[in-house]
Amino acid sequence: VAYYRWTQWLYVTLFKAGLIERRERAVNWCPSCMTVLANEQVIDGRCERCDASVETRKLPQWFIKISLYAERLLANLETLDWSETTRKAQVSWIGKSEGAEVDFQVVGTADVIRVFTTRPDTLFGATYMVLAPEHELVERIAGLSVRTQVLEYVDHVAKRDLVQRKKEGEKKTGVFTGAYCVNPANGRQIPVWVADYVLVEYGTGAIMAVPGHDERDFEFASTFDLPIVRVIAGPGESASTPLNEAYTSDGVLVNSGGFDGLDVAEARAAIVASLAKHGRAKATVSYRLHDWCISRQRYWGPPIPVIHCETCGTVPVPEEELPVELPRLDDYRPDESGLSPLARDQDWCRVDCPECGARARRDTDVSDTFLDSGWYFLRYPCTDTSDAALDPELIRKWLPVHCYIGGNEHAVLHLLYARFLTMALCDLGLIEFEEPFVKFRAHGLLVRDGKKISKSRGNVVIPKPIIDEYGADTMRLYLMFLGPYEQGGDFRTGGIQGPHGFLRRLWQSVAQASDEPGDAKLMQALHKTIRAVQCDTESLQFNTAIAAMMEYLNLVRAGGRRPKRGEVEPLVVLVSPYAPHIAEELYERLGNNGGLFASARWPVFDEDLTRVKIIEIGVQVNGKRRGSIEIAPDADEESAVAAAMEHGN
Repeated sequence: VAYYRWTQWLYVTLFKAGLIERRERAVNWCPSCMTVLANEQVIDGRCERCDASVETRKLPQWFIKISLYAERLLANLETLDWSETTRKAQVSWIGKSEGAEVDFQVVGTADVIRVFTTRPDTLFGATYMVLAPEHELVERIAGLSVRTQVLEYVDHVAKRDLVQRKKEGEKKTGVFTGAYCVNPANGRQIPVWVADYVLVEYGTGAIMAVPGHDERDFEFASTFDLPIVRVIAGPGESASTPLNEAYTSDGVLVNSGGFDGLDVAEARAAIVASLAKHGRAKATVSYRLHDWCISRQRYWGPPIPVIHCETCGTVPVPEEELPVELPRLDDYRPDESGLSPLARDQDWCRVDCPECGARARRDTDVSDTFLDSGWYFLRYPCTDTSDAALDPELIRKWLPVHCYIGGNEHAVLHLLYARFLTMALCDLGLIEFEEPFVKFRAHGLLVRDGKKISKSRGNVVIPKPIIDEYGADTMRLYLMFLGPYEQGGDFRTGGIQGPHGFLRRLWQSVAQASDEPGDAKLMQALHKTIRAVQCDTESLQFNTAIAAMMEYLNLVRAGGRRPKRGEVEPLVVLVSPYAPHIAEELYERLGNNGGLFASARWPVFDEDLTRVKIIEIGVQVNGKRRGSIEIAPDADEESAVAAAMEHGN
């Protein structure tokens, strides 16, 4: 409840700043579960839980205006030390596109269809217009003779889920509205269609269709026998070269009036500039990132702290009245209304407006759990602060987070939301930094015997039997030795023998160690190992750190020699982050009785000892090896040649 309070405080803060608004949105709806589904919960057009066919509904939803921050969220990625895969995922999700907005006048009306295109160079090839079924103009411009057909089609598409409509390779369907609009590039009238492959949430919900140079448009035009015009010619092609498929490469403009002969890049700027003179186009930037829908019709999560008043509109709950707690419900199952179960508790819903005192109603949605997880790190240092969500002094001391390790499955949800919320709170003067995580590393995923690990495959790794046989430290060591941390690895039960054997040899080496001075050559190898383990561990290259320790232990035990205490004691400390239990036992066996292993000092390497003093290089004459020479690693070519000339062979 305490955290609910501060999450609701965050909501109210963003609401007052104008960063939250309520509007209608098309959502995935399961008629069997009677609830809204996220895109990830729709599998091939069906509910992942009950397998019912998913529909689309329009419901009023609350949105956080994350799209206002799209450019800053994108630009700031360049300043962050993050895994490249995560950075690329966010760049793709934000989806910056540079292009132009172009206006198409609907014939015989005052209506204008505005499209966003990244290819204004192909405007002369736009032979039809396509609106999303949800576009606001569809019903208004539909001709009387086809109106019934158009509205039936719109209703039909509404029963399909959004995920299915986005799928590549789906058969395209559509219907002619009976209306025409004017292509501003050439003044020609082109038909306006409604089709399921255009989504209202992308761009403006309308596209200028250029079938000659877009694969989806080509497929649609071929299906419905619409004109296909070439306006770009590649090498060896002309304006009359037939198009058997969409031409999507660069070239020069053809069939484009006064712009013929220009290359694609030149034409983009020239055509936009020409249309801009007449107020029909303007260069602009569009983003794939859309506002964050945080409404959920559930019985868990913080109730949205808003009151609906007929006089005052939407009013935030006063901060002193937070938290708004969930009511106790005997039946919290959803129903076909599309409303939250909270709406059925009339006593809870009825409330006085905090501004005018009139009877009003609480909002019955709860907020997305990603809002809770989007700012927890800001609350962590302030858990003892009961009168405010944030303690500036403690936040200044502990934040931003130096290093965050997590999964790439959160790259475009949790991590992006956390960045936005931090940025917004910084803008409001509540914190002093706009990026929450200075460094982020995405861990890889494990597979088993080359196959993805999943319950359905029956190949989930159960740690307990392995721990019972080999010990927890062996399991830990093997997991970190499997492969590069950011890539993951292939878990094969037989592979655990390597790490287990290493720990056994380390145990034996400590048990056999004498107090005699260590070998000088081994001391050099030890210091190189200390440096390698320290550097690799700090950079999360655990597998190579373990490999360095294994290699060093092999040198210590080479030829059956008896290890020396000074050779193995530092190794016990080096292995402690990877195998802490065995390291603790060995530390005591080395005579450190009563001393806390946690207070043991990390070995310090001597930089001079890590340098290679002499290297061996081969000597060849006419491509045949004649021997080898030993020289300093920084010897110049003249010295190396002189040493080779002195070689007896």
